[in-house]
Amino acid sequence: MVTLRLFASAREAAGTSTALYDASTVSELLSIAENEFGNEFSQVLTISRVWLNGDPVEGDSQISNGDEVAVLPPVSGG
Repeated sequence: MVTLRLFASAREAAGTSTALYDASTVSELLSIAENEFGNEFSQVLTISRVWLNGDPVEGDSQISNGDEVAVLPPVSGG
């Protein structure tokens, strides 16, 4: 299982901060999450950065059991 961690507006759109999935690539994982969490989550995802085990990642990157994928939307504030 791969852990998907969601922050800020991604967490709000999904209604959770963490989910577990079976997937082999980051793209597959995010597609599964989009199907589960819906359109609002998909919109947040388009403006978010995605990290794999603490490093920026591209969608076709391979993932394995125990990996952690984080979705980090832009944050505003002062």
